[in-house]
Amino acid sequence: MTQAEIKLCSLLLQEHFGEIVEKIGVHLIRTGSQPLRVIAHDTGTSLDQVKKALCVLVQHNLVSYQVHKRGVVEYEAQCSRVLRMLRYPRYIYTTKTLYSDTGELIVEELLLNGKLTMSAVVKKVADRLTETMEDGKTMDYAEVSNTFVRLADTHFVQRCPSVPTTENSDPGPPPPAPTLVINEKDMYLVPKLTLIGKGKRRRSSDEDAAGEPKAKRPKYTTDNKEPIPDDGIYWQANLDRFHQHFRDQAIVSAVANRMDQTSSEIVRTMLRMSEITTSSSAPFTQPLSSNEIFRSLPVGYNISKQVLDQYLTLLADDPLEFVGKSGDSGGGMYVINLHKALASLATATLESVVQERFGSRCARIFRLVLQKKHIEQKQVEDFAMIPAKEAKDMLYKMLSENFMSLQEIPKTPDHAPSRTFYLYTVNILSAARMLLHRCYKSIANLIERRQFETKENKRLLEKSQRVEAIIASMQATGAEEAQLQEIEEMITAPERQQLETLKRNVNKLDASEIQVDETIFLLESYIECTMKRQ
Repeated sequence: MTQAEIKLCSLLLQEHFGEIVEKIGVHLIRTGSQPLRVIAHDTGTSLDQVKKALCVLVQHNLVSYQVHKRGVVEYEAQCSRVLRMLRYPRYIYTTKTLYSDTGELIVEELLLNGKLTMSAVVKKVADRLTETMEDGKTMDYAEVSNTFVRLADTHFVQRCPSVPTTENSDPGPPPPAPTLVINEKDMYLVPKLTLIGKGKRRRSSDEDAAGEPKAKRPKYTTDNKEPIPDDGIYWQANLDRFHQHFRDQAIVSAVANRMDQTSSEIVRTMLRMSEITTSSSAPFTQPLSSNEIFRSLPVGYNISKQVLDQYLTLLADDPLEFVGKSGDSGGGMYVINLHKALASLATATLESVVQERFGSRCARIFRLVLQKKHIEQKQVEDFAMIPAKEAKDMLYKMLSENFMSLQEIPKTPDHAPSRTFYLYTVNILSAARMLLHRCYKSIANLIERRQFETKENKRLLEKSQRVEAIIASMQATGAEEAQLQEIEEMITAPERQQLETLKRNVNKLDASEIQVDETIFLLESYIECTMKRQ
């Protein structure tokens, strides 16, 4: 766990959950698994606050617990899961593109709340969608429920592990912490619910239709009189499935850039056919015959079977080896080599960074060393056709920045420099780790800069929000245009310009965070798949 990752985790926890949760979370990240009372003592926080903070962290899968033999429950932070919070906007946007606004809100609610029952999600989403609709229109529960089922069928949402029923019926003393289990067959099994109803609008006034103030309303509703049909069956967003989708999109985009749109559509079809059957950590997709691929191509692609076979042969013969041939039955069996694809994408990312930081000549040397595996300085000068002095400077620059490494091969046991070969090589795994560390630093800096910008203009932002609230309430009561204009003039022209600049800067910083996270995703995926192979 590097300092850059701990700092980024700290910023993310503070931004999402506040100071107390951040304090407990970072303490667990630094120290490893600890029992409740030790956490309270070491952080100087009251036991009650520690319990509440741990409840929040466990609810969002950011902390796991384990019961030891002596009956002590220890809590351990899941640092990798904390860093996933960076990707929340991307998860939500992906669901919006695949399943429209309803799917977007379902995943947003699950990410905001950590875990929820299906009935609670459906009601919340239906209410939120009804709020945005025109007067008189409402969102039906059944429509939201159908989208939820589709998300479960494609594994974007999954059930949370639960306490087995046998454990509850045990007459002995209860265990210090429940053991949660989940049957893999039931992980995506949607309970049969008949949710009848429509979304409700929130009332703008503090009193409901009966004129009763909110504080005096009874806590119960008619819904609570009957038991919830899916009580105890909680759902969460399946982040691994989203990562699989991001990886597939990156592979399709790489094929489109290297070859053409038709090739990328063939690869997309192959990935779509095997997205449920192939696990996210598998090195290859399931073998698919060219006949199956031909039948599954999108309706708009009117290419003949012969042309498809030619494309598949081209893809299989490509040096990058994204697609491989695994057999000849069914017109030829083809697979997508996911590990090689990720390695190519990580290498391309490293090349791009070298080019942006050191220039095109350094990128040429870097590609040459990658191609030759091991190469001497003199050979670099000759092959890259770069003067000796410049080549030496560039090699040493990349060596000092850890993009390259130097391997010594002595001719004699005394390691005398005059009798030693010095070979330059690129260790892609260590270079990817170094770049990943820098990406974490960059994102932490971007978050701090965004927080600084917002803090500096806090007074102006609060004033702008107050003015907007006054205008909204006046519009609701049917105020005249002249009155609205008068309220708008409360913000002066220089202030308005300052607000525009702030908005532009914050948008740039947000976009930069998302772009850096895309690089982080590629590097993390490559490192993960390489470590599993070793």
